[in-house]
Amino acid sequence: MSSRRAEIAAFLSAEPDAIVCELTSVRGSSPREQGTFMLVGRSALFGTIGGGALEYMVIEHARRLIANGQAEEAMDVPLGPEIGQCCGGRVGVSLAYADADRRAELAALVADEDAALPHVFIFGAGHVGRALAQILSILPVQLEVIDTRREELELLPAEIASRAVAMPEAVVRSAPVGSSFVILTHDHALDFLIAQEALARADAPYVGMVGSLTKRAKFSSWYRAEGGDAKALARLVLPIGQIGLGDKRPAVIAALAAAEIMVHIGSREAIAGQARTPEQLGAVIGR
Repeated sequence: MSSRRAEIAAFLSAEPDAIVCELTSVRGSSPREQGTFMLVGRSALFGTIGGGALEYMVIEHARRLIANGQAEEAMDVPLGPEIGQCCGGRVGVSLAYADADRRAELAALVADEDAALPHVFIFGAGHVGRALAQILSILPVQLEVIDTRREELELLPAEIASRAVAMPEAVVRSAPVGSSFVILTHDHALDFLIAQEALARADAPYVGMVGSLTKRAKFSSWYRAEGGDAKALARLVLPIGQIGLGDKRPAVIAALAAAEIMVHIGSREAIAGQARTPEQLGAVIGR
């Protein structure tokens, strides 16, 4: 994901009259949770409180405050037919001028959120690796692509972090706690070494390898012969993107794998007690 820290810094520099719009209360179903904020400037926006009619209404109110030189306002909005939205809940929204203290507070909050994002390492910058990296780069993860081939890494967009290393398996050992690993190299033997290291990390929400059921059988045989643990082996996702489409196009494999990775990360967060509430999840899926 691109650095929101850099984005908010650029926004605040360009918008001296920004208004902070924050959801102060949420009752029932809503697009976002309490505490979510967005910044509204004269000509730009940062963040979102859920889009739709609610957001358009809040943006209009915020820009009216800016135009009139007002400092703050509070809104109580029913998310129903009255505003052309069908969530069914109700939200309170505070709108206040972003003074120097508030700007510093929000910048620090965004920086902390960036730093807390889960890490995902992609091993291999071939066709599937590049496609997967581009998809994950817009999702809330800290992404890095690893390869032994510098020329392949140079084909990635400049904003995607990448590193050429001689021993990719060593990256697994030093990866931050809670990292996920996606293995897509050009060398099956290297894939096996990386997967062996990744499966030794019980803290990894996701360990996936591109390939076929035959490759899984070969890896399983090799892994057990190397003394690998059967319980750890069961955590390996191989093939990746196991939704059953059977589509071998790199972009399709990457899209399915990205969804799979995020589900595994979310499941681990749920186990750790960090998941959203059922009411929040219901709002997201339109329940």
